[in-house]
Amino acid sequence: MHITVFGAAGAAGSRIVAEALRRGHRTTAVVRDPARFADLPAAATHRVGDAADIRSVSALSAGQDVVVAATRPAPGQEHELAVVASTLLAGLAGTGARLVAVGGAGSLTVPGSDGTLAVDDPVHVPPAWRDIALAGNEQLATFRANADVDWTYLSPPALLEPGSRTGRYRSGTDALLLDAAGVSAISIEDLAVALLDEIERPRHRRTRFTVAAAPA
Repeated sequence: MHITVFGAAGAAGSRIVAEALRRGHRTTAVVRDPARFADLPAAATHRVGDAADIRSVSALSAGQDVVVAATRPAPGQEHELAVVASTLLAGLAGTGARLVAVGGAGSLTVPGSDGTLAVDDPVHVPPAWRDIALAGNEQLATFRANADVDWTYLSPPALLEPGSRTGRYRSGTDALLLDAAGVSAISIEDLAVALLDEIERPRHRRTRFTVAAAPA
């Protein structure tokens, strides 16, 4: 497959690029600053582009099977998530490329809470994370309002950190996946595994899914 990754030098994007290359996909790694090329694998095709620019998105999506959105705004610019989502959807319209986005966990419901969203539960979304979680909810709403692009939205668990690649995970749809201790977590490496599995074997077209670490 031909896969383009926006945000390729970020925490999630870099691991998604690595996982795509590991599986033999022709991978284009997109960054806004060419100085970040040094952070990208030599096996990837390096391109400068901006997920917030429709012309850039259209040009870098041409001839691609899948475009992955793994960008994350700077603190104080959280509103950019929904703006970038709109730009990506507009830029991909008519290209035939599928869009897979790494989103947020705030819109997931908390098990046993009668429908409370994670963004409203400080156990899972501390106050310091609330702004980005709310922006993620707007991002998902933007995707759900679109009927022109074949999109998939991956909500991570509440806790997403660098770790080890086990190749194992659990998947769900609209609720946080908790372990026996009530923790919702996965390594970024295993999130990348789940995302590439979805790319290779699509099961969540025009919908959202979530993942979490598999029991030990």
